[in-house]
Amino acid sequence: MDCLFCKIAAGEIPSKPVYRDQTVLAIEDINPQAPTHILVMPVTHHANIGELSDAADGPLLAHLMEVATKLGRERGRDGYRLVMNTGEDGGQTVDHLHVHVLAGRHMTWPPG
Repeated sequence: MDCLFCKIAAGEIPSKPVYRDQTVLAIEDINPQAPTHILVMPVTHHANIGELSDAADGPLLAHLMEVATKLGRERGRDGYRLVMNTGEDGGQTVDHLHVHVLAGRHMTWPPG
């Protein structure tokens, strides 16, 4: 597979990991949009959140959000933002499900 995040999860491409377990990897974003910008992704390949739609995927999604929330609480001063982009129009640039954890500054609304 030619997926950037799969290669990172396999250790083929260097990254700055901040968390890893058997199902989830969290790394520092190489193009941060906030003082804290972490990407939390499943180790297994799933193109986007739309691919995880049945009950069997519930534990993976719950764990992905649990890790993202934990990192947001640890790194956020007065709050944090979790973002999942899906598809080209949604701003997704890497076709591997991931959650952006943004913190360390005031977030404005609407985004993008």
